[in-house]
Amino acid sequence: MSTFAGVGGEHSSHRCQQLFTQIKYFPLYWQNKKLVLIMNLISGIKLYIEKMCTESGPGMKIILLDKETTSIISMAFSQSDMLQREVYLFERLDSGRSNERLKYLKCIVFIRPTKQNIQLLANELRNPKYSAYFIYFSNIIPRTDIKYLAECDESESVREVKELYADYLCVNPNLFSLNLPNCMANLNWLPDSLTRSVQGITAVLLSLKLNPVIRYRAGSQVAQLLAKLIYDQTTKESSLFDFRGNVDGAAPPLLLLLDRRDDPVTPLLHQWSYQAMVHELLNIRNNRVDLSERPNVPKEFKELVLSGDQDEFYGTNMYANYGEIGSTIKQLMEEFQRKANDHKKVESINDMKNFIESYPQFKKMSGTVQKHLCIMGELSSISNKRNLFEVSELEQEIACKAEHSAQLQRIKKLIADERVDIDDAVKLVALYALRYERHANCDTSGLLQIIKTRGGNTQIVPALIEYAGTHVRQGDLFNMVRITDAVKLTRILIKGLKGVENVFTQHTPLLKETLEDVFKGRELDPMYPAINSELVPFRRPPQEVVVFIIGGATYEEAFAVHQLNNAGYRVILGGTTIHNSQSFINEVLTATSGTQFKHTKSMLKYCSPDNL
Repeated sequence: MSTFAGVGGEHSSHRCQQLFTQIKYFPLYWQNKKLVLIMNLISGIKLYIEKMCTESGPGMKIILLDKETTSIISMAFSQSDMLQREVYLFERLDSGRSNERLKYLKCIVFIRPTKQNIQLLANELRNPKYSAYFIYFSNIIPRTDIKYLAECDESESVREVKELYADYLCVNPNLFSLNLPNCMANLNWLPDSLTRSVQGITAVLLSLKLNPVIRYRAGSQVAQLLAKLIYDQTTKESSLFDFRGNVDGAAPPLLLLLDRRDDPVTPLLHQWSYQAMVHELLNIRNNRVDLSERPNVPKEFKELVLSGDQDEFYGTNMYANYGEIGSTIKQLMEEFQRKANDHKKVESINDMKNFIESYPQFKKMSGTVQKHLCIMGELSSISNKRNLFEVSELEQEIACKAEHSAQLQRIKKLIADERVDIDDAVKLVALYALRYERHANCDTSGLLQIIKTRGGNTQIVPALIEYAGTHVRQGDLFNMVRITDAVKLTRILIKGLKGVENVFTQHTPLLKETLEDVFKGRELDPMYPAINSELVPFRRPPQEVVVFIIGGATYEEAFAVHQLNNAGYRVILGGTTIHNSQSFINEVLTATSGTQFKHTKSMLKYCSPDNL
């Protein structure tokens, strides 16, 4: 009998209410393993997908997706993983499809509850192509839409309707993205991006079973508005957020909403850890690297999947630095050559048996070695061509040390050098402008003149100052603290005494210091006020923290979160997108487009005409 049977008739309203309650109380069957799994996003998404495949029962299945849920599934499961669960066909609900009826197939529907998707699904149910439908929405669906779908299911082919809170892209176990490369215009939210952010964060909280204190960066209108809408949603859906109380008087979890404009430096720096470096130089999108435009790359490596969950080598080494990766790949290659030589010695029946048993693993290892050698070859080539070692060292010096006159001379020399890529030259000037914006001898205009002479885009620097200059930022981005601030001064002195591992990794994201303050129980008011203050009066620091950065997170910040989690803390990081320097600059230009610039009068001749 159809799940919707009777919903469209006289008792429509009552039956619809019953169904809606059933949906809202979708159980996570790993709830009792909270301490093990609660802060691993990939495990959570996988368990949701397992649930879909199991509930539809044995037999051949097709899965019907939309554009976003296709990405959500592909980042957690490979196609071969889905085949093992008897899912043999993948179709998009929102693209051209065949009208062929396949009544021998069951259909799993996994879509976002958007108006367009609801209408497309209604059309499907009016003229069903498959024997049975198991419908899963990636977020909360309005009851009016449930009733509408029920009325369209005249053939009673729907067997299951549930909500799965998988409305975000899990990049790493501790990192999620909403794939919103540009979330602002005129330095305010784009309405669609705001709505999507509320939905994505709500889904993360529900999938992790968290009802948190919501704090936002004071003075940031975008953070305050997002905090208010998330609070409104959690209040409206209070029964969904009615989780078990805090054990042993522990503080409630924390949702911390930050503004990218507080730390514009981290996305501008060249990165040297593997995952961050690949994203900076080759661009990772939905765990895939597109090398189709790169010369001399073999055809089979034009698109590469980089998933820590599906590639053991990458999962183990994504946070290793460039030098470590080189030596690790060398060891992997030596092991591969040793195994290849072993396979040549097939002399007996027993040898043949061992060869057949170990061949799949050998083949997989061969692919891993070739893939990462290809990537490292590209990284090495780009780094040498663009003189990135020298450029990156100076970037780090600007970000971490106040040595104005010496740095100014080095910048002038480097940006005038034709061997230095013009985009790298612009980033050096941008870092200088951010650091020395209010320095008495600041010479940003002189540096921009050199950029202009070389044909570079001078509009980037004034746009960046308007977007994230000192008039916007809170906190000590460049550690320009007063001696009266004893705690922070001591921290800086200790950091200076400890030194750094190497000149390319001196910088620490502002996020790491913020999270250390959170876990040490330091006062968060007034810089991060709480919007639901009734949950606040706990003296202990929170055990679980979800951080969301409006304007995009970075892989360097994900690395910092990984280090904190390894130290025993429990943090999830998310952002409207995952930035590299180029995508961040694009977002800055989009966010400031059409805005009248008020804080860069000395650079007016380098601004875009629409900012004057």
